[in-house]
Amino acid sequence: MKNLLYKALAVLALSATFTACSNDDNEAISGTGSLGLEFDNSFNGNDLILDTQANTTASNEVLKISSIKYIISNVVLTKEDGTTFTYPKSESYFIVDEANADSHVLDLKNVPAANYTKVTFGIGVDKAQWDLGITGQGDFYATAQDAKMMWNWSAGYKFVAFEGTFTSPTVTTALPFMVHTGQTGTDYNYTTVTLDLPTNALVRTTITPDVHIITDLSKILNSTNTIKLSDNNATGTGAMIMGGTNLPLITANVATMFTVDHVHND
Repeated sequence: MKNLLYKALAVLALSATFTACSNDDNEAISGTGSLGLEFDNSFNGNDLILDTQANTTASNEVLKISSIKYIISNVVLTKEDGTTFTYPKSESYFIVDEANADSHVLDLKNVPAANYTKVTFGIGVDKAQWDLGITGQGDFYATAQDAKMMWNWSAGYKFVAFEGTFTSPTVTTALPFMVHTGQTGTDYNYTTVTLDLPTNALVRTTITPDVHIITDLSKILNSTNTIKLSDNNATGTGAMIMGGTNLPLITANVATMFTVDHVHND
């Protein structure tokens, strides 16, 4: 009898332990938290320094970058079990501006607690949003205007604005360049990117992960397609790429310029 009593008590204790662990686990992944997407601009492996840094492309053109801005939109997070969380569309438009340090981290709030393995986002403003017209853009329209990320309403948003000066083997005196992507003709040039996370982002009520994303700006001109600024200097006064056949090629390049370096779970 005594042995049976000891066994029964042991089973009850073990069961209580499992129940407590299970409750702790459930509490750990319940509720909501925040997650940061940090965009760190670079050029071919080097941290970006505006205005003074000489950046050599794979086409042997040397760029001094004065400004880089791009729109990130429509964030979707993939959980460990393969299901997804779509960040509210009305809050899912951001401008990353190298000159504004506060814009480098996108602070996503009210994210369901979970282990996240992938992040997906758009570069630019999707056509469905643009088709809502000026009144359907909410506060972001004014934000984009203030950031000079609009041409005008009929022309639409600038998705990427990349500017500076360049020299090349055929252009020995520095000339200005401007590469602006967005709608051109029938090409809307919006694209999306999905990035695997090297370690899970553990969103909890007490943990705010930071996903550190490296943006390699050299890939705007040299990636899937090769674009030479000197080939776009027809007037001899600089390279202004804002439309034409190069825009879809540059859009394909832009989709390759993001990689996740690491995830902080702090």
